[in-house]
Amino acid sequence: MIRAALLIAALICDGFLSGASHAAEIKPTRVVTENGMTVLIVDQPFLPIVTVNVLVKAGAVYDPDAKAGLSNMVAEMLDEGTKTRSATQIAEQIEFLGGELAAEGGEDSATARLRILRKDADIGFTLLADILMHPKFDPKEVARVRDELVGSLQSEKDEPSIIATKAFNELVFKGHPYRRPANGDEKTVTKLSRQDLVEFHDKFYRPNRAIMAIVGDLREAEALALVKKHFGRWTPQELPLPAFPAPEPLPKPTLKLIDKDLTQATIVLGHVGIDRRNPDFYAVAVMNYILGGGGFSSRLVRRIRDEQGLAYDVGSVFEANVMPGSFAVHVQTRNAAANQVLASVFQELKRIRTEPVGDQELADAKAYLIGSFPLRLDTTAKLASLLNLVELHGLGLSYFDEYPKAIAAVTKEDVLRVAQKYLNPDHYALVVVAKLAEAKIDANVVSITK
Repeated sequence: MIRAALLIAALICDGFLSGASHAAEIKPTRVVTENGMTVLIVDQPFLPIVTVNVLVKAGAVYDPDAKAGLSNMVAEMLDEGTKTRSATQIAEQIEFLGGELAAEGGEDSATARLRILRKDADIGFTLLADILMHPKFDPKEVARVRDELVGSLQSEKDEPSIIATKAFNELVFKGHPYRRPANGDEKTVTKLSRQDLVEFHDKFYRPNRAIMAIVGDLREAEALALVKKHFGRWTPQELPLPAFPAPEPLPKPTLKLIDKDLTQATIVLGHVGIDRRNPDFYAVAVMNYILGGGGFSSRLVRRIRDEQGLAYDVGSVFEANVMPGSFAVHVQTRNAAANQVLASVFQELKRIRTEPVGDQELADAKAYLIGSFPLRLDTTAKLASLLNLVELHGLGLSYFDEYPKAIAAVTKEDVLRVAQKYLNPDHYALVVVAKLAEAKIDANVVSITK
């Protein structure tokens, strides 16, 4: 209990102290180990805690179609027992130390996370290395976790937003791995075997595919010594990777209507967007903040929520991944208002593509994006996660200094240019989940010929 109380107290303070430095003052050290693992270290001695994130390039994009959800299940199984420790032993040991140890899958990668007191760093690294390098995939645990994942997938059938997003991705990313949900579907997950998990882990969980971020109360030499001690025997393996086709823009507007007995219509509208390395990323971030990503200050919220009173939940987002993700507008409104909401969305898309944004809109967007940037770094956990992504996307160690400068440099002309380039109102997918007899989606309103 004392150990747990110490870590809880440290974590409470973590949000106040680890972000005390300005973003530009964060100077990561980057080392590539002999076995090919990239290690990023930020020494933050404010509190006696250490966060370690290990990102492995082993995401859902590598799942075969017939085994969608495989990478996610492998990640879910990492802390469910190793060759020397049962799932219960791992859970009890990390709980006794007052630490946290978990893993999760994603589209491009999987991540294992450790948070531990400085004095317990050695045993923390022991457990982290064990789950990454030596998962057992015990048949009983495999069956239990598979059943849990299938149960979760079944519950998603009642979630309109998930139904709409899945249908949207199938339209936008036809023929591309991003069309599949990272957690797969009932049909594929039910058939996943222990051998599937073992083979995927053996193939993709290698140090030369891993990015480790270490943030907290460890000096560089201490951190590297722990890495060498616990991960030095992890064997690398070169892997010929599949060449994924670039997501193709839709040739014409595409509409999918899903009839559900609901009082609210869930709407997703959009198309292929940009990847994270796109040089226009920062201008797109400012443009999207003004359009629908800026919460209550965005145009879509002001018009549809505040002025028209038609929706509480409305916004837009660019998912900038390793490969181009999606641009999407999300709205929930009452069924009878669906056509009016769609008309307003199209009008706002047209406006931001044809008219320069206002000086105050631009200033407010840039001020928010720059001002909120330190909040993405204000705990060791947030900073470690961002370090993983900076390395994954090849953004460089000067990113923490360059991000505010890049946002500040965006002009009205840039916003108009990227809106015209990356918003394509003639090549979009539109998904509506609603009681269609009430929503009565008008093909003329949405400029679609059925």
